[in-house]
Amino acid sequence: MSQPKRYNTFSDELKRLFGCKVQRISVDAGFSCPNRDGTLDTGGCIFCGGSGSGAYSIRPELSVAAQVEDGKEVMRRKYRAEKFIAYFQAYSNTYGPVERLQALYHEALSVPGVVGLIIATRPDCLPDPVLDLLARLREETYLWLELGLQSIHDKSLTFINRRHDYACFVDALKRAKVRRIRVCAHVILGLPGESREEMLAMAGELSRLGVDGVKLHLLHVMKGTRLAEMYERGEIAVLDRDGYAGLVCDFLGLLDPDILIHRLTGDGGRDNLVAPLWSLNKFEVLNLIDAEMERRNSRQGIRFFPERSAPER
Repeated sequence: MSQPKRYNTFSDELKRLFGCKVQRISVDAGFSCPNRDGTLDTGGCIFCGGSGSGAYSIRPELSVAAQVEDGKEVMRRKYRAEKFIAYFQAYSNTYGPVERLQALYHEALSVPGVVGLIIATRPDCLPDPVLDLLARLREETYLWLELGLQSIHDKSLTFINRRHDYACFVDALKRAKVRRIRVCAHVILGLPGESREEMLAMAGELSRLGVDGVKLHLLHVMKGTRLAEMYERGEIAVLDRDGYAGLVCDFLGLLDPDILIHRLTGDGGRDNLVAPLWSLNKFEVLNLIDAEMERRNSRQGIRFFPERSAPER
């Protein structure tokens, strides 16, 4: 039997809620992004590839229901999963008319064995009518809203061409929380120009804001991106494996222990990754983080002080 983690894992939460192995199935529902379709820009964020950040093994030619059915067979074989969550991952999955969003979300929920939805989007793609739809869905199913923050520092958001500021994230989070929608914030560690102290400050700030979940990503350099061009010119560097593991351990120590950890590292597609290549061995990285937490006798929240953070829960 494996040792319990020293942090509050999303997978354990799912097992407690549903009593079995639950796996996410990534879906590409054909959405775009205001940072790519010309509304804000056409180039997107500097780290985003041609299929949307993180979406590398999805079959977008299939319908949403067919993608979920296809994913179910894979997850059953690979992880012995019994239930599933449809994960609307590629691009901005609230960027469209409410009627279209409702139809696509319900299409995914209609697939047998699907017990919930995770909807990933940008904080500037959440008008109130969309949040009202998500609030209704929250009454019907297990629901998470994933908000791409990446950094609390506006200088970094400008550098990566995010085209929204930190205040936009805070506003979207507050409007979601009023509707009791669970929110998971995406954060990138290793952005150029950010000091270690600035990266770790995000743990305290997310705790103060009262997010429900956190996804940590290391900075990936993917082929065909503006970030790759910068990397090839020697303008930026990426974290080494041990440095990243230590940084994650420090981050977890400062984070509210009630926040669920949805991910501690990313794994860009093998065919598209430029750097860091060590990240391809995801389980080795996770084992290193676990070992470092054990060596330190640390745990999530060991340096979290609620009276200083005053979470907005």
